Amino acid sequence: MRDDHVLSKCAWSLIPFMALLFAVNLLDRNNVAFAALSMNKDLGFSSTVFGLGAGIFFVGFLLFQVPSSLILERVGARRWISCILVVWGALSTACTAVQGPIDF
Repeated sequence: MRDDHVLSKCAWSLIPFMALLFAVNLLDRNNVAFAALSMNKDLGFSSTVFGLGAGIFFVGFLLFQVPSSLILERVGARRWISCILVVWGALSTACTAVQGPIDF
């Protein structure tokens, strides 16, 4: 097989999956913004509490980005992305248990 053919085949198998992951990522980020509209009032959050929680999320994202890339290289993309998606789903589900600023 030629290199061009291999790259084309890989691209056509990876691009739809990456587009799906990107779409889910956008939905997740937008859900946080939409949730803030009613969640702040329902749970008694100030805008400071919500901003701090969202900021901690992004700081965590930045801190774990390099170790995640190293693990990805070690265990492979299929396994690591699957693991990330399972943990992401579990954490999103755990957010249903938030009942106040400390839980958030």
